[in-house]
Formats: sequence, C-alpha cells, structure tokens
Amino acid sequence: MYKTRAQYVTDDLRRRILSGEFQGGAQLRQDALASDYDVSRIPVREALLNLEAEGLVEFIPHRGAFATELSVATIRELFDLRVLLETYLLERAIPNMSEANLSAAGQILDKYDAALDSGSQIDNWSEYNFAFHKALYAPAELPETMSMVTHLNTKSDRYIRMQLLYTQGIEKAEREHHALLELCRDRKAKEACELLRQHILEACEGIATLLEAQALESETG
Repeated sequence: MYKTRAQYVTDDLRRRILSGEFQGGAQLRQDALASDYDVSRIPVREALLNLEAEGLVEFIPHRGAFATELSVATIRELFDLRVLLETYLLERAIPNMSEANLSAAGQILDKYDAALDSGSQIDNWSEYNFAFHKALYAPAELPETMSMVTHLNTKSDRYIRMQLLYTQGIEKAEREHHALLELCRDRKAKEACELLRQHILEACEGIATLLEAQALESETG
C-alpha cells in the first residue's frame, strides 16, 4: 500500500515513541526529524500534528513538540475509562461470538505464545495484545466505542510495555488472556468481565508504581 511521506513519518515516529526510543518529555525537533527521514519539515510537521491528535505528542508554545509525558493521575483516568468501555464491549460481544470469532482470538494467542517462546515477546506483545482484545470485542459491533478504546490504548501503550518489561508481567498477562478466552467460549459473561476488569486495573497499578518510583528516584538521584 502506497504511503505519502507524511504517513510514513507518522507511522515510524509513532513506532519510535511507543517503543520508548523517544521517552515521555523528549523534545521532537522538526529539523532533526526531517534530516532523519530525508524529507522537508512539511511532512514532519504533518506527522507531529497527526500524533498530537492521537495523544502521543504535545505542542508547548515557544518550545516546540514533545513526546507526551503522562502523569500517574492521567494513567489512572485512562485505565478507568478502559475498564468502563472494554467491559461494556465484552459484555455485548459474548452473546454474539461465533466459533470463527473465538478461533480468530485463539490464533492470535498462538502467535503470542510463539513470540514468548522465541524471546521476542516485548517487541510483538503490544501488537498481539490489542489484536486479541479487538478480536474479542468485534462481535459487539459497536464501532464508535471501539474507536475510543483504540485511542485509549494508543495513549497508554508505551507505559504498558514499560510495565511488562520491568515487572516481568508478560507471562501473567498470557495466562489471563487464555483464561479470558475460555470464559468467553463458555459464555460466562459476568466472570469474563470481572477478569477483564482485574486484568486492566492490575496493569494500571503496575504502571503507577513504576512511574512513582521513577519520580522518587529522579528527586533523590
């Protein structure tokens, strides 16, 4: 699929922010990025505006563009919203799930298992994680709600990666995903939604703990 220069820069810059190459608070200089991508500043500016709309970049007057740095309070708000929206989607989706839907979600978990075994899980986990959740929510057929969930996940993705990397939580998340799929297969909507709620909130607490520890280290270091 053909991409314009702005689309290419948007996609790659998003990848660099989500991977942590540009951490929260890092300045994104348009001239340096234009040099990186061998383009003029026009597509770079367009890319930064695209990422601002996604919540990954913020413009500070007279200073320029920066990778968004989320506070613990903001993280908690994002994850509380995820709980509300994602449990709603799952509750609506479970009665409509076909064997094809369940099989698609299972195939994504198989890819995740393979990535875990190969040792490349942190590179692929985020992609497989959200793909799995989307596969479970798709039968709800609520595109506006799904769009909001996608936005919330994009904003919090790099913090989820950080939490998994530093707390070794990937295996736990994998077990919870398999348990969630089985509950969906058994049409146990109440139990599935409760597990999903715990899954999201525990990730939130892990991220909050890490951010608070980092803030304390910076103050005392």
